[in-house]
Amino acid sequence: MKRESSPGNRLLISLALAAAIPILLFSGWVAYVTAEQGRAAARHAALESTARVADRVSADLAAQVQILDVLAASPALDSPSLEPFHEEAQRLKASRPLWETVELADASGNQIVNLLRPLGTVLGPTADRDSFDEVLRLRRAVVGGIGPVGTLSGKRLVALRVPVIRDGQLRYVLTVALATNAVSSILRDAGAPAGWVGEIVDRRGNIIARTSAEASELGRPASPALRAAIARAPEGFYSGPTLEGSDVETVYRTLPDTSGWSVHFGVPSEALNAPVSRSFYVLVAGGLASLALAAGLAALTARDIAQRRRDEETRMMLALRVSEERGALAVEAAELGTVCWDLARQEVAGSERTRVLLGFPRAPTEAGEAQWSFAAFLAAVHTDDRERVEQALRRCVTEDAQLDSEFRSVRPDGGVRWLRTTGRAPCFHHGDRPSVIYGVIADAEPRKRAEAERTDLLRRLSDAQENEQRRIARELHDQVGQTVTGLSLGLKSLETRLGNGACEPDTVNQVRWLQALAAEIGRDIHRAALDLRPTALDDLGLHKALAAYAEEWRQRHGIDLDLQVLGSETRLPADVETAAYRIVQEALTNILKHARARGVSLVLDRRADGLRVIVEDDGAGFDSDAANGHTIHGSAAHGKIGRRLGLSGIRERLALLGGTLAIESAPGSGTTLFAEIPLPPDGAEP
Repeated sequence: MKRESSPGNRLLISLALAAAIPILLFSGWVAYVTAEQGRAAARHAALESTARVADRVSADLAAQVQILDVLAASPALDSPSLEPFHEEAQRLKASRPLWETVELADASGNQIVNLLRPLGTVLGPTADRDSFDEVLRLRRAVVGGIGPVGTLSGKRLVALRVPVIRDGQLRYVLTVALATNAVSSILRDAGAPAGWVGEIVDRRGNIIARTSAEASELGRPASPALRAAIARAPEGFYSGPTLEGSDVETVYRTLPDTSGWSVHFGVPSEALNAPVSRSFYVLVAGGLASLALAAGLAALTARDIAQRRRDEETRMMLALRVSEERGALAVEAAELGTVCWDLARQEVAGSERTRVLLGFPRAPTEAGEAQWSFAAFLAAVHTDDRERVEQALRRCVTEDAQLDSEFRSVRPDGGVRWLRTTGRAPCFHHGDRPSVIYGVIADAEPRKRAEAERTDLLRRLSDAQENEQRRIARELHDQVGQTVTGLSLGLKSLETRLGNGACEPDTVNQVRWLQALAAEIGRDIHRAALDLRPTALDDLGLHKALAAYAEEWRQRHGIDLDLQVLGSETRLPADVETAAYRIVQEALTNILKHARARGVSLVLDRRADGLRVIVEDDGAGFDSDAANGHTIHGSAAHGKIGRRLGLSGIRERLALLGGTLAIESAPGSGTTLFAEIPLPPDGAEP
């Protein structure tokens, strides 16, 4: 007889079947996750390859454009003969294997120089006219697409163009034609798996480089799916067939500063769907084996999930570390020092570059970022700047303001160096008050030195101009004026002698007319000498020179001018007197040209720390925002350009002396100009 299954055996079978159902579902879920992770890994690899190629192509093109900008600024382009430029371009091309040729064209597009032909050869118009016209329109560097087959090179080349600007005018367009094999090598070195299709296209959708069939596809339009994608968004994913007809899923990214170039990596759809197919077989095999290996499968699955989680965390940590390394590399390349101020703990942490800029000694056991006390940081700041820097740091955390401050650093050897620091105090939790400022420190000494040299040059030019005007004015007054006076006296004597004799009245009247003309010439010479450099400014000082000028200006133009002098009338430093006199001259000239005023008030206020010059008129007024640098559009700009140029001259003079200028005006309400010039303390050198 056949023995029936015992209840215990049935229970075990039931438990095994019950256990098999969730195991099958769980194995299906594991297979799905595995397939999706495979798809995500493939897409992530394509994204990394695209980013790697995009970064390298952008960097290479930026380097070439930078070299081209240096060549465009060459003094050889200012010479009437282009032979020095031709030789300099040949030397550069010899050291740049990516350069196929160097071309120089005039603004009409005709080639003047092309290294593929001897200097002086008739070359014809430039190729790729679209990028050439874009340079004319934007007046900046432009990265063109792949051009047609050149008449001189016989190749399809990529044009990098920069404008050659002299005295505000675009004189030439300088072009470097790059060989496409250089771009192709970057694409091939990206390390993409076999079967992937990589492409680089220009903004018009024409192929510049390709991993396969490049020789036949170079310069041809890319697939419709690719062209539609770059027209829709600068980066992302899309699906569609390649030029060979293969279905791919493609990741793409537009390159910055390349006039619309983009990089595309296509992963075959079959490669992406293969993990899904494999997961089906795994599901079937797992279902068949689940009845016997349920417990072991559950343990292995749990361990596999844990391992996957650990691997994902490892990848995330690695990606974070790579991002931090890239940020550190960017800061190091810019020669910046990173710094962190913790105002709550009164501590400062900074990089090696920060330590060098602040002049701190290296600690024997220093590793990574160094740390100093907040007091030590302030001690490294110049005493005149210390309070201002501390207030800027406090304001950054209390008012959530951007930190941007320049200060002088005192080094251990006593040397002083200008530095600039910028930073922010981020708030990571809503409602908390931040106490930590993250920022960078840069070396501002070269820029400060250049500004000082420029100011010194402007001051010497201004002094030379004043000296030359003083010389011309004295020559007009002492030599030409005396000659005209002698002429007037001679004509007067001739008039007397002719009047006593038997001379015709017409002759006497002619002599009198000549005498009047000589007197008018004498007045004109005196007025020109006064405008150039009044002798009263050197002999009597600012106050009396302005009084004489105001009286002469009032009589000449018939406008009421009231002059008030406040404070001491003692002599001021010569450069201050000259600047104040020229500021008044320029202000009154602007009033005469533009204000249509009936009355003008001029105030000279001498104080212990400075001299204030106030010029007020009751004229038409103008938009004071425009005078302070805002753009004026349309007809509003007419009649104000001269005023703005005059104000810029006043600002230049004040800048040389550390002065300031403020303007209050509105249309129909007159204008008030406030100029303030600081004075050295009593007894100090001016």
